[in-house]
Amino acid sequence: MLMYISKRLLRSLLTLFIILTIVFILLRQMPIEGYFPNFDKMSKLQIESGLHQMGLDQPMPVQLGRMFKNLLQGDLGTSRIYRNNVPVTEILAPKIPVSLKLGSMALLLSLTIGIPMGTLMARHKGKFFDHLGTGFVVFIQAVPAAVYYLFLQLYGTQLLGIKMLFNINDWKMWILPVFSMSLGNIAYYAMWLRRYMVDESTKDYVQLARIKGLSENNIMFSHVFRNAFVPMVQYLPTSFLNTVIGSIYIESLYSIPGMGGLLVDVIKRQDNTMVQAIVLLFATVGIIGLILGDMAMVLLDPRITLGQKKGGR
Repeated sequence: MLMYISKRLLRSLLTLFIILTIVFILLRQMPIEGYFPNFDKMSKLQIESGLHQMGLDQPMPVQLGRMFKNLLQGDLGTSRIYRNNVPVTEILAPKIPVSLKLGSMALLLSLTIGIPMGTLMARHKGKFFDHLGTGFVVFIQAVPAAVYYLFLQLYGTQLLGIKMLFNINDWKMWILPVFSMSLGNIAYYAMWLRRYMVDESTKDYVQLARIKGLSENNIMFSHVFRNAFVPMVQYLPTSFLNTVIGSIYIESLYSIPGMGGLLVDVIKRQDNTMVQAIVLLFATVGIIGLILGDMAMVLLDPRITLGQKKGGR
């Protein structure tokens, strides 16, 4: 496994390099007006001085090399537009915990509801609960998320008697954003766990267990669920990233001071350094999630081996 992890880490670093390079080059194609909030009032000399200060008057390879050199030293750069001459790390420090808290609570709620829902749907295949759960999954998959996000905000705030403007110190204000962010993962976990459990229930070992006289509940929860949950484990770490990325709209909708709303804001203001830093964080979390997912599968099922050409992943 150590060799596999080492190779994955090297590939992950290469992936990060490619992502950041593409983002860097694309952002550098924007007009220079975007780098200066008061461009119309600046003289040509001031513009040239500003570009020189930011290093934008140098060739693209030189700019790219300087960016990666700063990253290796832990320097994410300095914001020029969102907050003038303020280090990016200083801006992100209070916002990252908010997004992590929001994403963690949404993921926990998704697991708490989605896993039992998928299990019960498989246990009662073709019956009322299965049809009800399938209807919920189809609704979440078919309807644009923005529609039920707005519906929950409009009627949920009235039902709970809270304001639409987010207050980080009021626990009631967390209910609607967390619930909204969890809906997609609830449907995802329920749908795929039901599918895996239904597939497992047709295997020979299940038929043998029935012949031996084991109860249906014992077979379903002690044997089928355990084997069906293994492929689900791989996607749990990456689903955390999807939850955090999904917070981009949620945080903007509820004015939550986290990473998602910040990304939207810095893109609008064309603060390239901030955009690069946030993309780097999201990409890093996603890649780490993929590696942790593979490791979780091995720990849960010893029959799975990593890094082997025959029979392994």
